[in-house]
Amino acid sequence: MSENKYCRILLKFLLLVLISNVVINVTALRENEGVPSWGWGSGPLVKRGERKSVVTTENGEVSSVRIADGVTGSYHLQFITLEPNSLFLPVLLHADMVFYVHTGSGRLTWMGEDELKSEDLRIGDVFRLPFGTIFFLESNLEPARQKLRVYSIFANSGDDLREPLSTGPYSSIRDIILGFDRKVLQAAFNVPESVIDEVLNGTEVPAIIHGVPKTSKKTLWEMEAQFMKSLLGRGSYGFFETQSNKKKTKLFNVFNEKPDFQNCNGWSTVITRKKLPALKGSRIGIFVVNLTKGSMMGPHWNPMATEIGIALQGEGMVRLVCSNTGTDQQCKNMRFKVEEGDVFSIPRFHPMAQMAFNNNSFVFVGFSTTAKKHHPQYLAGKASVLRTLDRQILAASLNVTNTTMDRILESQGESVILECTSCAEEEARLMEEEMRREEEEARRREEEEERKREEERRRKEEEARKKEEEQARKAEEERRQREEEEARRKQEEEARRREEEEARKQEEEARRRQEEEEEARRKEEEAAKRREEQAQREAEEARRREEEAAARRQQEEEAARRQEEEERERQAAEEATRRQQEEEEARRRQQEEEETRKRQEEEAARRQQEEEEAQREAEEARRSEEEAARRREEQAQREAEEARRREEEAEARRKEEEAAQREEEQGRRRERGEEEEETEGGGGGGGRSEEEEAREAERRRQEEAERQEAAARRQEEMERRHEQGREEEESREEKQGTYEQRRRTFLTAA
Repeated sequence: MSENKYCRILLKFLLLVLISNVVINVTALRENEGVPSWGWGSGPLVKRGERKSVVTTENGEVSSVRIADGVTGSYHLQFITLEPNSLFLPVLLHADMVFYVHTGSGRLTWMGEDELKSEDLRIGDVFRLPFGTIFFLESNLEPARQKLRVYSIFANSGDDLREPLSTGPYSSIRDIILGFDRKVLQAAFNVPESVIDEVLNGTEVPAIIHGVPKTSKKTLWEMEAQFMKSLLGRGSYGFFETQSNKKKTKLFNVFNEKPDFQNCNGWSTVITRKKLPALKGSRIGIFVVNLTKGSMMGPHWNPMATEIGIALQGEGMVRLVCSNTGTDQQCKNMRFKVEEGDVFSIPRFHPMAQMAFNNNSFVFVGFSTTAKKHHPQYLAGKASVLRTLDRQILAASLNVTNTTMDRILESQGESVILECTSCAEEEARLMEEEMRREEEEARRREEEEERKREEERRRKEEEARKKEEEQARKAEEERRQREEEEARRKQEEEARRREEEEARKQEEEARRRQEEEEEARRKEEEAAKRREEQAQREAEEARRREEEAAARRQQEEEAARRQEEEERERQAAEEATRRQQEEEEARRRQQEEEETRKRQEEEAARRQQEEEEAQREAEEARRSEEEAARRREEQAQREAEEARRREEEAEARRKEEEAAQREEEQGRRRERGEEEEETEGGGGGGGRSEEEEAREAERRRQEEAERQEAAARRQEEMERRHEQGREEEESREEKQGTYEQRRRTFLTAA
């Protein structure tokens, strides 16, 4: 019994080594040939209901998705779901596998470098298994009986992140062995036929089964793995050897680490090869984002990697902006609603924004095509990449003022995850409107195509009908042609018989007519001979008479010709004389007309010159009058200004004289007061006062006389200017009359 068990183990592992080498060679060949990915699914969004079922049992299921990014190709994801206390049987990985544990708990077991390794799994765990690894999964039997859900992505190698080979991302050990027939297996492993029968006749089991009870003894899987390691040896090529990393294996748990970014609107974290050493050698990274109600992952783009997201909780809206500036019509801006279990992709360099609805949070996990640290470029907030650029250049790019640009950059105080109430609802409304428009457009296109198909069907029916009518017409024409040909043949035979009979009759008639014609010809020849002799005699007589008449006509014609020539010469001489006279008369009239025209032109030029001269004289007179009037007005202004100045000077002199007189009077009064104090009596003072009054009265009379004289001078000056203006007006009227008289004379002469 122990020997048979040992033989079975040896057989299984020798077959495993053989098939593994074949798989490796096929993998390399397929990668070199660029074999396309699995043939289902496409587009940036794959709904949960669109997943392809790979395995379905009562103990669990496996579904897969192929999603394209529209740029580099498509990516292959699988969703493994195990009921509590279930086992996902061992498989051989054909490609790198990076996974995230969404719900439940369990245990991961895989073949390490030189031993079998196991790690407990729980919600939020992230890990990577390299290609060539054999592993299996077990789910725990928890009191809550929560299913173990593992979301994974597969890639061919670190240099090629697109979906794995067309053979699938992994294969089961049993399928590899059963791929060969009995004879090949027996010869290859050199074991009895009973051992091969036991392997091949085993009952087929599904990929997911109920959990295997725990025992203290080594399981068959562990015995097989240990035996294979001892068989291959440490120095030989190991199919299960991955990287030479002998450190303790450690899984990364998203919820046990502090998020990379967190605020009141949500949090996000990125798992890189620095956080999870198992990602070294792979270009796949993982990130998790949690958006609270009414929040948004700010508009940004990933300059380093494509992002493939899976909605874990709630629902949200994703806005995707096409970054292509060329003429590719397939690239266009998109918005789509993501629900729990949906998969969406965002190509590299494509701006995006993820939004949560007002009634629920939105959580999603994503795989990126790089395991290095991300450097997303945000458009808004404190982390905006626009803040590093020159604001004047930004304002010119957006065609706004610098003030508006400052408000755009400085108004948002948050960063990365922003508050955006009802943004998802608005995007959903716009998406529904676009869907309605697209459905209407699709309906119109379908109606147009149906109309074209109906027209094409009618056209084909019409062509078939015309073809049938043409065939019937041709058949009728052929029948009619056969009938006509038969009738024509009969007619030709009848005509030929009639012609032969007619020819015979004509021949007999021809012989009879020939004999009669010969007799008649003989008689005619005799009569013709007699008539010819008579005609010769008559012709001779007629020729003689004609010669005589011709001679007479010639003489008459000669005389008439001479007379006509004389008449023609006389008429030609008269005609020449008349034409000469007419030509002389025409030349005379032409000379007279030319002289008359010249005189008229000279007279017109003279009149025009006189009119221009008169206009110039009138214009000169008008300018002279205007200049004289202007000079008079200026002279009057100057004289008035001079008179006013003289009056002001006279008034000033008068006031000065009055002031001087008052001062003199005051001085005299003071002197008189002093004298009166020295002398006695007041008789002399009264005489001096009367003398002063007389002088004052005389002074006032002189001033009044001066004012009257100045007023008289002004009056005379005004009368003189008025008289001068009147004379100038009369002179202007006289000149205007002379101009009008000349113009009337010119018009009369014209």
